[in-house]
Amino acid sequence: MTIHPGIASVTRRIAERSRETRHAYLQRLRAARGASRPSRMELGCSNFAHGVAACEAHQKQVLMAPEAPGIGIVTAYNDMLSAHQPFETYPQILRAAVASAGGFAQVAGGVPAMCDGITQGRAGMELSLFSRDVIAMATAVALSHDMFDGALLLGVCDKIVPGLVTGALCFGHLPMIFVPAGPMPSGISNAEKAKVRQEFASGRVGHDELLAAEMAAYHAPGTCTFYGTANSNQMLMEIMGLHLPGASFVAPGTALRHALTEEAGRRVTAMARGEEMAPIGEIIDERVITNALIGLLATGGSTNHTLHLVAMARAAGLVLDWQDFSDLSAIIPLLAKVYPNGEADVNAFHEAGGMAFLIRELLENGMLHGDVMTVAGLGLERYTRTPVLRDGTLVYVDLARDSADPAVLTTVGRPFAPDGGLKVLSGNLGRAVIKTSAVKPENRVVEAPCRVFDSQEAMLQAFQAGELNRDVVCVVRFQGPKANGMPELHKLTPPLGVLQDLGYKVALVTDGRMSGASGKVPAAIHVTPEALDTGMIGYVQDGDIIRLDAVAGVLELKVDPSLLHARSVPSAPVDQRFGTGRELFAPFRQLAGGAEEGAGIFRFDGRV
Repeated sequence: MTIHPGIASVTRRIAERSRETRHAYLQRLRAARGASRPSRMELGCSNFAHGVAACEAHQKQVLMAPEAPGIGIVTAYNDMLSAHQPFETYPQILRAAVASAGGFAQVAGGVPAMCDGITQGRAGMELSLFSRDVIAMATAVALSHDMFDGALLLGVCDKIVPGLVTGALCFGHLPMIFVPAGPMPSGISNAEKAKVRQEFASGRVGHDELLAAEMAAYHAPGTCTFYGTANSNQMLMEIMGLHLPGASFVAPGTALRHALTEEAGRRVTAMARGEEMAPIGEIIDERVITNALIGLLATGGSTNHTLHLVAMARAAGLVLDWQDFSDLSAIIPLLAKVYPNGEADVNAFHEAGGMAFLIRELLENGMLHGDVMTVAGLGLERYTRTPVLRDGTLVYVDLARDSADPAVLTTVGRPFAPDGGLKVLSGNLGRAVIKTSAVKPENRVVEAPCRVFDSQEAMLQAFQAGELNRDVVCVVRFQGPKANGMPELHKLTPPLGVLQDLGYKVALVTDGRMSGASGKVPAAIHVTPEALDTGMIGYVQDGDIIRLDAVAGVLELKVDPSLLHARSVPSAPVDQRFGTGRELFAPFRQLAGGAEEGAGIFRFDGRV
């Protein structure tokens, strides 16, 4: 199938924009690969002895043989987070699988894994985005010993996977496979959970009822089942060819999950030996990044990836901007309805046909680059078949032609929406992104007087005092990466939903984040430049008229320019950013790039 001309155009644009940085990246990759293999054979005797000191005698003999691939395991395991708790047993499984394939695996290191769901509204949330860059650095530390010919990367949630990808791309000459853990069983419905949250925000239910609902939703090992950043990560790793086919949404603790984990160990060992060698830095090219954008849009994935995909791409020398997202969104239809874009969860998506159905549908309609390298070999068509166990053996079978649940997963011919539901907003307030796939058409244009807040807490207090019971655009500023690490503002979603349900025209404008949970209220997020970086959002005053038009792509402050110029330069709220480790991240805040640059601290273009 010939690729859609609009998709081909965006792909060419990314390649052309990235010509110099991608060339420089590939030069570095090839220089690293030019060293004799395996790299541990170049270590001095003392260096090598340190690397194998804890191994048993027969394991040392394996590692002393140059033909035996050494595989490093980088894990985000901890047993506080449900998504990462299953990883406790993975090293043992993977060591055995690698050994059966003639290699040897060692846990090279661990990376931190924090949970936005736990830190929401707390000081720790200000560490969340920057934890992505800490994870990238920790991945580099783990792989820095020159002991490994390939790697297995164990991570699931919001910042963990983008951080692992960024760190891994600094070792882009090595083959690597991402190994997921899968989603927890479905709990109470997402609609019921959201309803209880709104009832709590409006005072109709108490703390005990809210806690019971939340614990019925988040109740077992595995990824949270709504389609936020964690599950968007899993979709991305599969459509980018970095997971084994069909691996993303198989439940933890099942025989199929175990078999897929074993196969990842065997497969990376074969790749490290040179069988269909696919270094991660060569897999991730402009076609694969375009495929990632398409998957995100076709499934209504998390807006956090307007930051994370930009950051991951830059680590591979590829330069994205938000116009790439917006232009593809106009082409790519919405094929999945998963909460918050629908009532179903990721388990229902998987049961309806999941990633295999989605990839097949996009490929057959010219909406994906199929001629890409993956960890399973050449061609994305390998990802249109689904894994099953037959007599204990992992095999891949053809998927049924029809979706098992057309209300959850549909075809290009009958999409849920004609576009991907992600737009760029531009105007005198700056640039922002908005996710419209969960916003009803009648709520996509709001023009109203604004109320300005310098914190999430201040807006919640105004809501509880009844001060927002009118048509209003709530501006929450000084929430960007330079100000406080760009925390997610999920606590604002229930009160804004209450106001909308009361019949008011409401919207949110912020230089902070909302993730995939912004839901039914129009939210212009990631406004850049941010308030602390002399962005116009810092000059807004109570009562100013703001127009948010998600149809025309406009974010406009309707104030006479002469009045704006007369206003004083905004100053951030007085807060020394101490406590909960925030003082350790002061250098990150100072170095952070803008939202459209990925909001990270790294520079991959030669700048210091």
